[in-house]
Amino acid sequence: MDDIIRLENNLIERIATSDTPHDVLRSHEIKQLYAQIPTLPPDERKSFGQQLNQLKQRLETAAKDRQAVLDDVKLAPIDVTAPFDINASLPSLLPSEQGTIHPLMREIERISDIFNRMGYVIEESREIDDQYHMFESLNFPKGHPARDDYDTFMTVERDGDGDPLIAPAHTSTMQNRILRKYRDQLERGAAIAAIVPDRVFRNEDLDARHEHTFYQVEGVYVARGVHAGMLIATLQEFLQEYYGKQLDVRVNPFYFPFTEPSFEFALSCPFCDQAGCSVCSHEGWIELLGCGMIHPNVLRAADIDPEIYTGFAFGCGVDRLVMMRYGIEDVRHFQSAKLDFLRQF
Repeated sequence: MDDIIRLENNLIERIATSDTPHDVLRSHEIKQLYAQIPTLPPDERKSFGQQLNQLKQRLETAAKDRQAVLDDVKLAPIDVTAPFDINASLPSLLPSEQGTIHPLMREIERISDIFNRMGYVIEESREIDDQYHMFESLNFPKGHPARDDYDTFMTVERDGDGDPLIAPAHTSTMQNRILRKYRDQLERGAAIAAIVPDRVFRNEDLDARHEHTFYQVEGVYVARGVHAGMLIATLQEFLQEYYGKQLDVRVNPFYFPFTEPSFEFALSCPFCDQAGCSVCSHEGWIELLGCGMIHPNVLRAADIDPEIYTGFAFGCGVDRLVMMRYGIEDVRHFQSAKLDFLRQF
């Protein structure tokens, strides 16, 4: 029994510092102990064998725990400032700290909560989609020049019509699916009300205000008697709740194939109260999102009669909302993985 205790202490120590802990389990010392069993008196063999099996189980647990530590180290990024080189043995435990929610994810939760309290359900988008939902269901006919405004990423894989699949350039790709999913509510006198906060992709030249990958929140509302005043009131209420202050809004005519009429929505700068500052280019107003009344063709594509029902839709960049809320000067910070930036949140 003393041999077992001494061997266990020795092997546990070797496992704790080994880069191949399971190899230690094949130690010749363990084999020698098992070889002793036939030489023992019959009344001692059972107890000795049980002790050896328990030893083996404890060593296997230690080796498993050590391997888990090594796997975590291998997955961690290389830190060139670490106080050991590639030829040095790895420490038994690397220092770590608890992570936090990414600022964009936290603000998406905040945005979703506001709209949820306004009666909207939350839906998820897709990161690969077909051209029907990206264009045709949104009143972009095949060959229409308006498609050229969306410089999308396309794949070599093709959909059922032979068109390349795409990385969605807006969360509006979910609009047709939402209208179809909830259209039965209209017959019961209820409205369709949903938002889609998710990731989108565009072939952008990167700068302080543009990223190829960012987040957008799409909003859809359809019922009887919906008009543009309801759209403006909804967005104004959301933005005032999000920024925690009263805001003036400005609506300018614009063009989107999937809404008619269409608008660009601007709000009074929450940083300078329209006095003019660097954030709003000293204009007092910030262009924030696109919106409008859902085009009748978009409703028809979802088998909803535009003579009976009307609705509005809007799309807003989450990154820009968050930049304005916290005075962030460069959108690229969100994807940079810079800890000095992330720790502020």
